[in-house]
Amino acid sequence: MPKEPTQVLRAIKMFIAPLSPPVYAFETSIRSTPFRILISVLLSARTQDPVTEKAAARLFARAATPESMLRLPIEEVSRLIYPVGFYRTKARNILAICAILHQGGEFPSSLDELLQLPGIGRKSANLVLSLAFRIPAIAVDTHVFRIARRLGWACGKTPDLVEKELERLFPRRSWPQVNQVLVGFGQTICRPVSPKCRECVLGKTCPSSEVKP
Repeated sequence: MPKEPTQVLRAIKMFIAPLSPPVYAFETSIRSTPFRILISVLLSARTQDPVTEKAAARLFARAATPESMLRLPIEEVSRLIYPVGFYRTKARNILAICAILHQGGEFPSSLDELLQLPGIGRKSANLVLSLAFRIPAIAVDTHVFRIARRLGWACGKTPDLVEKELERLFPRRSWPQVNQVLVGFGQTICRPVSPKCRECVLGKTCPSSEVKP
């Protein structure tokens, strides 16, 4: 098994492809407009991808633009996106974002602009940059944070530090793949609890593997 990070990432991607990680279906379902990507990414925080995908579908079936979404009462937005995590707070943030977008101007397409939006943190902003605008960025969620440390690719104690370590480790062209591949890996094999080390393509080379040589 290769040890060069880009080659390892490629090996993981090939290994998990037949397992159909939920993140693949989720990202495919939201790739239509920057607005849909932005709101779907907001919904996805602390929520499993299949739950997010269904909630986003319900919401966008009812209102597909900032203008039409602003006409919905917050109670209806909350009901449509339930049971995503923190659905009441997310409903408020969705309507606040829609109000900002409704004011006109260019859709926020930089990290600084996205970070000004209610409910959008650095991980979410980087994911929107990558999915909506094809701007290379590494979104560090719980899966990426955990797996990067397990593989010895990072030792930072915060997502921001791990993001910087991964940016130095991978060529810029590979940045968009890091989140998707490691999230898919975390959803199927390298789970938070009871990782499937004996089934893993990295089972004998990963420094954190439970499979002993």
